[in-house]
Amino acid sequence: MKHEDVAALSGWVIPMSKAMQANNIDVEQALDECGISAGDLENQECRIAIAKLAKVIDYCNARLPRKDFTMQVAEYFHPGMFHALGYAMMSSASLKDSLARIMRYKRIVSDACRLELSENGDGLMLKVITWIDEVTDEPTLGPREIEAFLATLVKFGREAVEADLCPLAVYFSTPEPEHGSEYLTEFFGCQIHFNADINAIVFDREQADKKLLAHNLMLTQSHEKMLDEYLSRIDKSDLANLVRCRIYERLSLGAPTQSEVAEDLGMSLRNMQRKLSDKGTSYKEILENTRKKLALEYIEQPHLSLGEIGYLVGFASVANFNRAFKRWTGSTPGEFRSSHQQAASA
Repeated sequence: MKHEDVAALSGWVIPMSKAMQANNIDVEQALDECGISAGDLENQECRIAIAKLAKVIDYCNARLPRKDFTMQVAEYFHPGMFHALGYAMMSSASLKDSLARIMRYKRIVSDACRLELSENGDGLMLKVITWIDEVTDEPTLGPREIEAFLATLVKFGREAVEADLCPLAVYFSTPEPEHGSEYLTEFFGCQIHFNADINAIVFDREQADKKLLAHNLMLTQSHEKMLDEYLSRIDKSDLANLVRCRIYERLSLGAPTQSEVAEDLGMSLRNMQRKLSDKGTSYKEILENTRKKLALEYIEQPHLSLGEIGYLVGFASVANFNRAFKRWTGSTPGEFRSSHQQAASA
């Protein structure tokens, strides 16, 4: 992948503009000098080259004595900067759940990297893995862009979980900035590791599992449908997501057949099966994962009966739903709901 080809959602310009205004930097002039026109910002779904956003950071840092523009951008985090993903994160069950969601829908924010989420001891680590430019052999995300992204996640956590939330550690694969790293230590409130093997942030698992104040599964599911549709528009080559979207649309009326979904997509059944196989998946696997994900979300909504949940995820009978749910979790739906209600009230 070439650096010039990677882009990010234009929503990043929102906090950048606010940070510029706070420092008396002419926003229009700054964006113009960095190659970003007003027309680029008219459509909320438009994307801007990462190289141009990096120029904005450098442009503003050159005018700030502490060179801390990335942290100031993070301070102006707003859910809208991530499209519907920001609101889906805010209505997630926990910080861990929201991080898993941004990992799943990362392409909406940017295609400049991939994310990995893992648990280790008392920590929950989110790792940022950049692509390497096939021409320059340089990473597609520079250290300042990674700073801004990780700091934004911390700011989100402080808005959603606790105002004084601090990660356990932050890792950068690059050397300490020439102008010093005090601004990073002050913002993150933890030890910063430079020249590390990874770019990552580690949250306390107990904090990451806390229920978010704005937790609302119905809103999250609504936002996820929007996100899946958006992904299908920006990446028409992602057949698995296109299939998932069609399953979402039809599931409450009963599980659609492979033939029905293939017809919806204008493909032959054999062609769809072959292309999914080439991607290492299958229609059955996508249907199973979609049903399981929705069922685990619905089970936490006490106003829904277990029978209703079964029908919502496409099962014709409660018995079939019970068997599938036990295969997924090792428990019946009733046992699972009861144990989670007891844990929540403990």
